[in-house]
Amino acid sequence: MRLLRKILLLLGACLNMSCRYQTNALDIPLDVEQLPTITEQSPTSLVAFPFEESFPVKCEATGNPGPEFRWTKNGQDFDPDQDPRLITLDDSGTFIIPNNGNLTEFQGNYRCFATNKLGTAMSEEIEFIVPNVPKFPKENIDPIEVMEGQSVILECNPPKGIPPLQIYWMTIGLKHIEQDERVSVGLNGNLYFSNAIETDSRRDYCCFAAFPRIRTIVQKTAMSVVVKSNKLMKDSGSGSGRGYANSLLERKPRLLTPTGMESHTYLVKGKDLQLECIAEGFPTPTVEWDKTGFKKLPEKAVVESHGKMLTIEMVNEEDEGKYTCKAKNPHGEIVHSFHVTVEEPPEFEIEPQSQLGTIGSDVVIKCVVKGNPQPSVTWRVNGQPLNEVPASNRKILKDGTISIHNANPENSAVYQCEATNRHGTILANANIMIMNIQPLILTENNLQYMAVEGKGVVMHCKVFSSPIASITWSKDDSANAVEGERFSVHKNGSLEIHNVMKEDMGEYSCFAQNTEGKVVIAATLEVKDPTRIVDPPRNLRVSVGTTIQFSCRAEFDPSFGDDFEILWKKDGMTFNGSENARYILDDGVLEIINVSFGDQGFYFCVARTPVDQDMAVAQLSVVDVPDPPEDVFLSEHNGSSVKVQWIPGDDHNSSITEFVIEFEESQHEPGAWKEMKRVPGNHRYTFLKLHGHADYRFRVSAISEVGRGLPSQATERYKTPALAPDKNPENIKIEGHLPHEMDINWEPLSPIEHNGPGLEYKVSYRRQGTGEDWVEHMVKRHLFVVKNTPTFVLYEIKIQARNHAGWGPDPKIITGYSGEDFPSAAPEDVAVEVNNTMVKVRWEHVHKDKLNGHLGGYRVSLWRLRSLLDSKKTHGDKHTSTFSGERNHAVITGLRPFSEYSLIVMAFNSRGNGPGSHPVSFKTPEGVPGQPAAFSVSNIQKHKVTLTWSSPVDANGVLIGYILQYQLINDTEELGPLMTVNISADSNKLHLQDLEALSKYKFYLRCCTRVGCGPAASEERTTVPEASEGNWKISDALNSSKTFHIIEGLEPGTEYTVRLMTKSWVDNSSIFEDVIRTRVKGLASIHGGISNQGWFIGLMCAIALLTLTVLIACFVNRNKGGKYSVKEKEDLHPDLESQGINDDTFCEYSDNDEKPLKSCQHSSNGDLKGGDCGDSMVDYGDEDTHFNEDGSFIGEYSGRKERVSMEIKGNNQSTA
Repeated sequence: MRLLRKILLLLGACLNMSCRYQTNALDIPLDVEQLPTITEQSPTSLVAFPFEESFPVKCEATGNPGPEFRWTKNGQDFDPDQDPRLITLDDSGTFIIPNNGNLTEFQGNYRCFATNKLGTAMSEEIEFIVPNVPKFPKENIDPIEVMEGQSVILECNPPKGIPPLQIYWMTIGLKHIEQDERVSVGLNGNLYFSNAIETDSRRDYCCFAAFPRIRTIVQKTAMSVVVKSNKLMKDSGSGSGRGYANSLLERKPRLLTPTGMESHTYLVKGKDLQLECIAEGFPTPTVEWDKTGFKKLPEKAVVESHGKMLTIEMVNEEDEGKYTCKAKNPHGEIVHSFHVTVEEPPEFEIEPQSQLGTIGSDVVIKCVVKGNPQPSVTWRVNGQPLNEVPASNRKILKDGTISIHNANPENSAVYQCEATNRHGTILANANIMIMNIQPLILTENNLQYMAVEGKGVVMHCKVFSSPIASITWSKDDSANAVEGERFSVHKNGSLEIHNVMKEDMGEYSCFAQNTEGKVVIAATLEVKDPTRIVDPPRNLRVSVGTTIQFSCRAEFDPSFGDDFEILWKKDGMTFNGSENARYILDDGVLEIINVSFGDQGFYFCVARTPVDQDMAVAQLSVVDVPDPPEDVFLSEHNGSSVKVQWIPGDDHNSSITEFVIEFEESQHEPGAWKEMKRVPGNHRYTFLKLHGHADYRFRVSAISEVGRGLPSQATERYKTPALAPDKNPENIKIEGHLPHEMDINWEPLSPIEHNGPGLEYKVSYRRQGTGEDWVEHMVKRHLFVVKNTPTFVLYEIKIQARNHAGWGPDPKIITGYSGEDFPSAAPEDVAVEVNNTMVKVRWEHVHKDKLNGHLGGYRVSLWRLRSLLDSKKTHGDKHTSTFSGERNHAVITGLRPFSEYSLIVMAFNSRGNGPGSHPVSFKTPEGVPGQPAAFSVSNIQKHKVTLTWSSPVDANGVLIGYILQYQLINDTEELGPLMTVNISADSNKLHLQDLEALSKYKFYLRCCTRVGCGPAASEERTTVPEASEGNWKISDALNSSKTFHIIEGLEPGTEYTVRLMTKSWVDNSSIFEDVIRTRVKGLASIHGGISNQGWFIGLMCAIALLTLTVLIACFVNRNKGGKYSVKEKEDLHPDLESQGINDDTFCEYSDNDEKPLKSCQHSSNGDLKGGDCGDSMVDYGDEDTHFNEDGSFIGEYSGRKERVSMEIKGNNQSTA
């Protein structure tokens, strides 16, 4: 801090110095005649450091005519041009002194004068200092011998040199001499010993003097100090000798520096005050400081050097006064007073100002200076004493002010005011110009200005004139000046327009007029639309490593075109997109890849045109899990507890919500860290309760909304002493697996919970309510079995832990029952209530005394004895249902109709089932039957089919008959009427006639009892078409492994019916039947004749391509509509299985209301009209099935299930 203050002080001094170099100049254009003005000069103290190559002595000035320069040295004229060793510059007063080894010849005080025909400006004196290289004189210094306890002063006497001076006392080996209450280095550089001791003896005390400005350190000849020991002090044989030695050594303090009772100190304001008091004596004196008239020292005062130095930095008037130091020890004290006076160098209170006056005006030049001591003031005019340049209209007033009455051009001159005291000299030049001149507009003519609508604009009209000119502005050649609250004309002539409007566009004129004349310039104003950010960037809060984007969109005047740009800035730096590959700029978007903590901050979007800009800011906050806590340490160790403290790590912009304290214990689970405690995020410490006989270490981690951070470094280990257990076993369970035993088990204490060696458990138990004594057992396991207990009796149990250090806390008493036995009684008064296939069972509870344990519930075991259609009883599979809890009824469902059942009820506990109740038999009523078994349609002809079936597997009652229903289901939207046929119960076949040829039918068959009809079995078949009469020809029997058969000897162009039948010819039923037509004879040869023709091949290729295109279109169209749905097929051909037959219509014929299917119409030649109503080979086999020209059948048998599969696949060629 002290160093910082010194730097600030030096900077302030340099700033003050640079201000003194500048002259208070008038703002007069250089093309107007004017007095010379000093613009630059060297500092008042110019040191010629030996390591510099040259030393410029500067003097620069302006004026019209251009000034000429001359110099004085030590008050005598000095011409640098006359000395060939010096380097001079054209049109400049500066000259350069080369470092050629003869610098001492140029040492002195220089002053520069700049002169033209109007007057002379003068610089401050510049002292050119050529420092000598400081050296210690060569000398032989005798060794200093002192007795132990005496004071010693080693004098440094450093050589003179350029300040600052720094003194160091070191050994030859450059080891610093340690300073303390007894040893000190004074401000004068001497080394003081308040009292010497034997270890002070050495032969190489060296004083080093450092001069930093000239980069020089010099060393004085080494000095030797010999401290002789006082033998009397070490003589233990005589008490009187010891006292005599003490009387010689012990003494009151005496000041080594300063001398006398008081002294005076003078220093300049802003310097550092240093006062020191170094005293000798034995014991070593202590020093105290105070300020007279004050209870304590000023706040700025600092006591240093073990109390021997008082320092006050940058003193001012308040620090003046009397300071006292007091050195004391047990034998007395000594006092010294410092009278401190703070003085000041000269300083202008009113600095003379340059002035421009008109002819005949009065001019007053003031120069008021302050300082301590009061400075003397000297006036000069053009560098000469004022009294040597008389003027009749000029006089000096009593306060030193110069007054010029009725000034004229001859009074134009440079007046110098110089003030001096013992702390320095200051000089000010004041240019006094007396002239009359017409206005001169310094601003360029015909300038173009651009302004933004709604903002302000300033159009300049800088004028120089004497006397001062009046300035007016007009617009578009108007004779009237612009006026209004939006228009302002400043003193410097500029026109400012506030809140610019579009109507302000146009040409403006600036008029300047005084008594000497009138001039004018023009300026043009364009008004642009404002630039506005319409979509500013948004604040972002993201995690480390993510990629973010700031977007910024703006509106601007379209006339700017490419002159518009969007810039992104952060921390005063503008992104250009090439410095860092992680930053990507693209059309108003700033993308940052792999965000890090260094990226967080404020980002500025600047939308800029040549005339205005708009700015928006967004903040990027980068979050991450917290850093590990630091400085985790343990304190307040108290055996079973410890305090853990920590300092939170960086939370990375996400507040810490809680801290997690983990532990690792080396004896039981080394290396395993476990959570011990959590505390809120504003805590910095916590107390941990510890187990005994454990070796702990701890670590802490922090949690925020982002997540959990890494853990801290682990603490040092802390080993706790062995302690008695602080808890007893938990989760005690009482179980009885056998009737006369009671099992007691519990969750054992974990190893760390043992708290010490030798853990065991005391198990105590007794029957509740009997007043018996506790039965106690010591065990080491966590299981104990109590033998020979009564069945299911309530006991009290308690378990207490113990180790070598003592017993655990008093245990809690729990209760439990001894072992259970099977229930000894069965439920009574079992009754049933049958409802179709459901039975409700009721019973009376088993008395609790007979349960022999906790009631688990009741079980109902049921089995089917027989069907009521069968007189023979069979004991079917037993089904048992369990009903837990205290209940006396149950409902059992899913029974089979028309059956006889038997059931029993029994109670159960954890041991098992009790005896069953007396069996109860009951019967279920008739129900509807199941589907007919093996329903099939065979012997399919043109107008008839044969249907066969067998009785249902589950009749569920006495069958009274069957109902057959059928209807046309050709591939049309309408269905044929539903026809119904009643069939007797003893039938299993029906020949159904009067069907339409080449028509598809669906058949439904239901079984019926007195209760109703069951679900229907269904089949679909298609009758064969009309055909000419012919004789059937039968082939030889075929091997069942064959997949095709060739039929020979057929007539060309003839229609045949082909059947595949079983060898036994049962009921003339066919497995497969279809009608085919053979090809016309000669077609193959014709085909062969044209197949080699080119036109035919092209035609076939075109047809194939067209066919492929149609197929693809159909496929796409079908996919758009979804896959072929079986549901749609069923909707078209409803399954009458779902159409139940009511009891009211049982065995009655009923016609269906639905509209009949459109029938297929045959032409006279046997072809079908309308839609394709007939079956084809596709219905029964592959589409590729065909006949050769000789009529032979080539195909592969395919069952009906394949047809169904083909229909599901949506084969639009199928008619099934």
